[in-house]
Amino acid sequence: MGDLGEFDSSFIQALEHRPKPNASEAQGIPLIDLSPISYHEDIERISETDPASIEELVKQVGSACRNWGFFQVINHGVPLDRRQRIKAAAREFFSQSLEEKRKVRRDEVKIMGYYDKEHTKNVRDWKEVFDFGVEDPTLVAASPDPDDDRVAYWNNQWPEYPPKFRETCEEYTRDVVKLVMKLMELIALSLGLPAKRFHEYFKDQTSNIRLNYYPPCPSPDLALGVGRHRDNGVLTVLAQDEVGGLQVKRRTDGEWIGVKPTPDAFIINVGDIMQVWTNEAYRSAEHRVVVNSVKERLSIPFFLNPAHYTEVKPLEDLIDEEHRPKYRPYVWGKFQVIRKRSNFIKLNVNNIQIDDFRIAD
Repeated sequence: MGDLGEFDSSFIQALEHRPKPNASEAQGIPLIDLSPISYHEDIERISETDPASIEELVKQVGSACRNWGFFQVINHGVPLDRRQRIKAAAREFFSQSLEEKRKVRRDEVKIMGYYDKEHTKNVRDWKEVFDFGVEDPTLVAASPDPDDDRVAYWNNQWPEYPPKFRETCEEYTRDVVKLVMKLMELIALSLGLPAKRFHEYFKDQTSNIRLNYYPPCPSPDLALGVGRHRDNGVLTVLAQDEVGGLQVKRRTDGEWIGVKPTPDAFIINVGDIMQVWTNEAYRSAEHRVVVNSVKERLSIPFFLNPAHYTEVKPLEDLIDEEHRPKYRPYVWGKFQVIRKRSNFIKLNVNNIQIDDFRIAD
């Protein structure tokens, strides 16, 4: 397993970004038990029959988003067998020859599929990935040009092997979509908004799921599985295996701290769009992935993204005289196309980010 070739200089992080040995583990990461809502479709109905349990959940979610930018959830309603099946399918896919995997290789035209040369902050990541859209096809902006109203479609590419790979991925997707929309309702309530306040943005969602495979790395002190970054969408739902490797930048001192995998839990990350929508009440967390020389690692993030035509700006419901907007509006689809383009060309500058739209204090 592992077809990244020789370890060369393209993988080497600048000195200040290299992982430190023996990074400390994060203490006190919020762990939220979603039992009260995990098998119910309608949070508003539960809040009528059992308001205390919903209020407590809302409080916990709000506190985690405000103070951490990420949290873990258990008893989330995504069945264990679904999670086991997609992890097994991912391992089978990545264990194939490079020639087989490259039959579904992504490029500037085929945006979904297999790839092994991804860069983060212009340094190559030590990983292989397989991407697929939640909506197939996914409706997107055709170009980054603000005056170009044309749309395009990103189609999923499915490999012939392993058998039932597509079916396994789509079953998992359906369950995670249900979970993520419930989380969005809890987040809305935590902001004092109606539970379904965010639903309108996801009618033509551009969400996607990624299968990440991190082979053992010969120089884990020099490289990263994924370099430092913040997720640029709304919310990320991450399933990881027991190996671990996720690190989050602690806000108090800027230190990188490890997030130990909790059995059967998902890790939920606040993304940049949520930071803009909430006018920085909830901020996205900077994170990265370290690798090791002995064990391979697998992770499966679900990236919740709105429709391409969504104008992202602080929600009017949260703006008043005391809380002026901190961001200029931007169109998600245009932003997304610019970001995707950088996957195929090494830029000499940092990619577009929400800070480019921040209004100076």
